[in-house]
Amino acid sequence: MKRLIFLFVVAGVLLAGAAAGWFYLQTRASHAPGQPVQVMIPRGASSKQIAALLKRNDVIASKLAFRLLLRFDGDGSRLRSGLYRFAQPAAMAQVIARLARGDVMHFKVTVPEGLRTDEVLHLLAQKTGTDEKEWQAALKKMFPVDAEGRLLPETYQYAKPVRIAQMLNAMVQAQQKILAELSPYPAVRNKLRIMASIIEKETAIAKERPLVAAVIRNRLQRGMALQMDPTVIYGIWKTTGHFSGNIHKRDLSMDTPWSTYTRKGLPPTPICNPGEASLRAAAAPADVPFLYFVADGSGGHQFAATLADHQANVARWVEMDRRRQHK
Repeated sequence: MKRLIFLFVVAGVLLAGAAAGWFYLQTRASHAPGQPVQVMIPRGASSKQIAALLKRNDVIASKLAFRLLLRFDGDGSRLRSGLYRFAQPAAMAQVIARLARGDVMHFKVTVPEGLRTDEVLHLLAQKTGTDEKEWQAALKKMFPVDAEGRLLPETYQYAKPVRIAQMLNAMVQAQQKILAELSPYPAVRNKLRIMASIIEKETAIAKERPLVAAVIRNRLQRGMALQMDPTVIYGIWKTTGHFSGNIHKRDLSMDTPWSTYTRKGLPPTPICNPGEASLRAAAAPADVPFLYFVADGSGGHQFAATLADHQANVARWVEMDRRRQHK
């Protein structure tokens, strides 16, 4: 009888030793998938579900060992969701450590200056592979009335699954940070936002931005209509839902709240999302007397302080355009 008990004890010790050895090998030995893989850990996934995903993608060798190690080391709920990339050999403890610190894949999306807000949302949805309606709903929740011009064009980093409200908030806060630096007054910041949107649409040349800002300031101070073509274009799009792409003389007489040909002062809202350079130009116009500008035929503009000089610049541009068309 004693011999039988002894044999059972020995067998138990051997089995325990074998189990411990198996557990040690499974959790400490490095393991790598046959090729780099991406694994999406859903929000709220259980340790059982995570273990199954990792095993299916050959990131770990054993689901059981993974769950046991989680139990020994702590609560599996601390593992973070997101898209992970696994390529290098790693021990199971290292895999868990990555999941615990949220070492997910990161992506970048660049929003160019001068896009309308609807165009920004379309781009973000397209680049991140998400539903545009979700972006629209999230921004509507932030700005129920009008969100035009509230997003700062920049390159933003994001992870998957995309946190839409979080990304939009980052874009809004980035612009607000710049505006808060430029003025402590909300009314002034709103004026700068509108001015900057016009500057953004009028020129992409850095040295011209303070000059366009000066024209806007000077005309406002004199009670003159701004007569900026981009405001006409935006007003037509805003009221009709479309614009042909070419501005015609008849368009200049079409009255909308945004048209600076038919109405004096600034438009009621921005006409696009301006970049940082245009925001800063709006806050610091050049100290020049210019009241007019027209294209110079080379991508830039000719500025003038008097109507006579402006008319000469316009005649020069018309002649250059005529010659170009007859070449």
